[in-house]
Amino acid sequence: MTTPLLTATIDLAAVAHNVGVLRESSGTDVMAVVKADGYGHGAEAVGRAALAAGATALGTAQLTEALDLRAAGVDAPLTAWLLTQTSDFAAGIAADVDLAVSSPRALAAVVDAARRTGRQATVTLKVDTGLGRNGIAADEWQATAIATAKAIADQSVRLRAVMCHLARGDEPDHPLNSEQAERLDRCVADLRRLSVAPEVVHIANSPAALTRRDLARDLVRPGIAVYGRTPVPDISDFGLIPAMTLTAQVVLVKRISAGDGVSYGHTWVADRDTTIAILPAGYADGVPRLLSNQLEVSVNGRRFRNVGRICMDQFVIDLGPDGGGVREGDTAVLFGTGAGGEPTALDWARMVGTIDYEIVSGIRGRRVRRYVGAGADHSGVADQRGSDADLRAGGTTG
Repeated sequence: MTTPLLTATIDLAAVAHNVGVLRESSGTDVMAVVKADGYGHGAEAVGRAALAAGATALGTAQLTEALDLRAAGVDAPLTAWLLTQTSDFAAGIAADVDLAVSSPRALAAVVDAARRTGRQATVTLKVDTGLGRNGIAADEWQATAIATAKAIADQSVRLRAVMCHLARGDEPDHPLNSEQAERLDRCVADLRRLSVAPEVVHIANSPAALTRRDLARDLVRPGIAVYGRTPVPDISDFGLIPAMTLTAQVVLVKRISAGDGVSYGHTWVADRDTTIAILPAGYADGVPRLLSNQLEVSVNGRRFRNVGRICMDQFVIDLGPDGGGVREGDTAVLFGTGAGGEPTALDWARMVGTIDYEIVSGIRGRRVRRYVGAGADHSGVADQRGSDADLRAGGTTG
């Protein structure tokens, strides 16, 4: 097999560790969020690893994401919450996906699909308690609650859960977090008065799961923390272990002379004779172009800076006059855990004014995923981007 030029190594042992941290910090069950292809880590592989580590359910945004997991043979409880009244609810019901509705219109569409198919639907009521985004609006809550009670009475639906999403969870002490929880609790009380209490209630995202145990309710719903990225880096890393390490093969090493420009626009010109290396990763693979002339990578334990503009397919690093001991075929660590002194996804994020959620979920294109750690031999799925299949190994990342 040809050695991949760009590899995202996913440590499933780290995922398992992080689920344990979240269970311990919250004191309750964990629904591991695997939307956006597991934040770029692979939804099926991460989902299976999280479940093996004690997570009790998986969450996705779109229904198609949940259906893909079902098609792959994942039989754990699945919730999808970014739905409209035109979603394929019949397929969701047939696949036993918990359908989180955000309006009385979506609920009516689910009920209609249940009646047409002759199968009971599992639903969650997603309430907008202050985020101002997806969720049942305050002025539609009573109508939705009553419609839910009627649908339960005629056995069209089973009410699995009531949920909301925090607007300021990454500010643990902000009063809105408690206010949102109180609003959701009032909605649950409304349902109980209608004799239709949900089986579970969930509020807490990653930061709340780690810092606000009082908001845990019946389970927590972490996303980024499952992947080892702290949602509140200014507070703590909470003992989380980043699961993704991104590496690239050095494809070319060559000498250039003082005065030579590098890459488009010659935004960097060598001030002395030096050696450069080419790495086969660019903005088509999720390396932000805004990192041009800022990005550093680690090769053989030494850091080297990118020079010149990051291109669609490649970027250049300056090895210095002595070449830094780097040879073609060596491995450059673009980001990793930081334990070996290499850059991290958070380093990238801070340089371009974003969050590491965007960095890891944006790794795409020609990268090949390689799974290591417990369960790696059977946790991944074929990834046709850049390879006939994902690579798998039984060890752990260094």
